[in-house]
Amino acid sequence: MKRVIAIDGPAGAGKSTVAKIVAEKLGYTYIDTGAMYRGVAWKTLKQSQEVTDEDILRAVHDIDVHLACTESGTRVTVDGTDVTEEIRTPEVTHIVSRVAALGPVREKMVELQRAMAADGAVVMDGRDIGTNVLPNADVKVFLTASVEERARRRYNEMKEKGYAVNFDELKQEIAARDKQDSERTISPLRQADDAILLDSTRLSINEVAARIMELSE
Repeated sequence: MKRVIAIDGPAGAGKSTVAKIVAEKLGYTYIDTGAMYRGVAWKTLKQSQEVTDEDILRAVHDIDVHLACTESGTRVTVDGTDVTEEIRTPEVTHIVSRVAALGPVREKMVELQRAMAADGAVVMDGRDIGTNVLPNADVKVFLTASVEERARRRYNEMKEKGYAVNFDELKQEIAARDKQDSERTISPLRQADDAILLDSTRLSINEVAARIMELSE
């Protein structure tokens, strides 16, 4: 049976890393919805440094976001340009929640995401997959961790990539993003009623992946 697996949760919970592992082990396609919103944010910043809602809507109007699974991981292209690395910059991260909060942006991305999952055998992660994008998913997981732990993970990730980051500021930014994602009017971050809660604060990535694999059997 080609199952559809939905993994939701706040920033830094390890959703993308876990989803990639699960997809690889099952031979499924991994769909990184966060990367799609980041693609919109990247295009917006390329068009205007002082971002307004109008700038975001203009960027998403005719955007072409494509995800390709390769041996080196998922590659993301926006309008034909590979932006896999560029969409992970602090500048993109700073505005992505704002981008994702706009109705027309979510409508466009959800349309693309549902089309990608139509044939099953996919693992999709994001903020509203189990509640909105794929409410009939076979397996739903809400993956979380403490703000302190999520900030530590993001801090280490950014340092490894060469970015100068302040841990306390990063912690505040993650807490603020949690608030913004949870309180937005359209498709807020929340645990689906039928989703399994997994707290990864004291679990390794492989331990989390193993638990999701068990749920998928």
